[in-house]
Amino acid sequence: MPLRTRLIALDHRLFDTVASRHWPGGDRVLPRLSRSANHGLLWFGLAAGIAATRTPRARRAALRGTASLSLASATINTLGKRSVRRARPMLDGVPLMRQLKRQPITTSFPSGHSASAAAFATGVALESRGWGAAVAPVAGAVALSRVYTGVHFPSDVLAGAALGAGAAFAVRGLVPTRNLLPPPGRPNTDAPALPGGEGLVVVVNSAAARAPGPAQALREALPLAEVVECGPADLAAELEKAAERARVLGVCGGDGSANAAVAVALRHRLPLAVLPGGTLNHFAYDIGVEEPRDLCRAVEAGDAVSVDVGRFRADSGPQGYFLNSFSLGVYPELVRLRDRWAHHVGGRAAAVLAAARLVRSDRQPLNAEVGGRKRGLWLIFAGNCTYHRLGFAPGRRLDLADGLLDIRIVHGGRRPGARLLAAALAGPLMRSPAQAAVHQPTLRVDGLEPGTVVSHDGEETVTEGGLTVDKLPGALTVYRPLPSVH
Repeated sequence: MPLRTRLIALDHRLFDTVASRHWPGGDRVLPRLSRSANHGLLWFGLAAGIAATRTPRARRAALRGTASLSLASATINTLGKRSVRRARPMLDGVPLMRQLKRQPITTSFPSGHSASAAAFATGVALESRGWGAAVAPVAGAVALSRVYTGVHFPSDVLAGAALGAGAAFAVRGLVPTRNLLPPPGRPNTDAPALPGGEGLVVVVNSAAARAPGPAQALREALPLAEVVECGPADLAAELEKAAERARVLGVCGGDGSANAAVAVALRHRLPLAVLPGGTLNHFAYDIGVEEPRDLCRAVEAGDAVSVDVGRFRADSGPQGYFLNSFSLGVYPELVRLRDRWAHHVGGRAAAVLAAARLVRSDRQPLNAEVGGRKRGLWLIFAGNCTYHRLGFAPGRRLDLADGLLDIRIVHGGRRPGARLLAAALAGPLMRSPAQAAVHQPTLRVDGLEPGTVVSHDGEETVTEGGLTVDKLPGALTVYRPLPSVH
């Protein structure tokens, strides 16, 4: 008997075995589960639930799972179903109560439901092993349900699952997962290992958007650490007090809270532990600290890295530090409007609304002298280290000690048109004819009018005259977990 004939016979025997077997609860659960996966509704719902946990890794897992599902579905519908014309199984041996009310009319090979299930589960698992383990049983049950309800042969399901998993790996080829990217920062530097967190004092900005949850998780994971909660007005004072008794200074909040801790850590020559708890946590995420367990693992092991600190100094007036960015022009106002609405509609939607608001404004460009030439400018942006964009992934910094400022300057015009505001909104991610981009260690700006607002890590201050923006190379030691596969 030819091999192909034997394989077809085996496929039919397996189908008959599944169709004739009675599984407790299967007649009620599996048909409903199969119907719930129609048009990917089950997976979109699971993706929304995973993303609702609001952790960066969970959001990436949900997005990657959805993208993998979309690619698998498109491939099955345009190529898979047209390549092999296979009739659906006969339903004679399938009990009526488990048959679907609406039978599919497309060809049997391969199984689109199985492809979507495998694509979503594999995509989620490539980004997060934990969420992948949670989703895998559901995906397996959906694939099984396609045979159990009599709409596919086992080989249809296996082929669909293989195509779905392949789609997930194809998406990873376009957009690498975090474990495939180069680790941020330079090789580890010396920092004390603190078993149980002994010697760590963490100051928590209680007004930060997500601070209470991470702070409680840190208390449970590092019971010997001291955790101090305070409001934004007392944050600087509490950081100073904490630095006087700590071996390691910690801060929990957003980018503004981390910024407040920088000057204290530098002044007392202490390593810094940053726990993300705010609406925006760019610095913490770029060093690889996304969740409390990341920081706790690094603190107990003594894993740390030296990073650059950006600095600005006015000729007569304020000076300060920044870990992420320094800016002049429309960017401070854009950030202010975005933060005002972020708690109500989310950060990205708030940024779009803020940009639309500025497009309609009568704001005049900033007059400043850069490079010996005075001109009108909508934006001067200086990022602490070079930002990169990999594939379709969002921009991030792969080296936090490269000694460079990522400088973007958006030239002025009569009004801030949509293209210029798009450049301002994207910051270090976009290049355009209206935007100049250079990488250098210093930036000099002169001729600023009185009352000019400068923004540094989302915080604002007022200056005038001239100022210098430069770097303190490798000046700050921060805890960062060693790269690992999640």
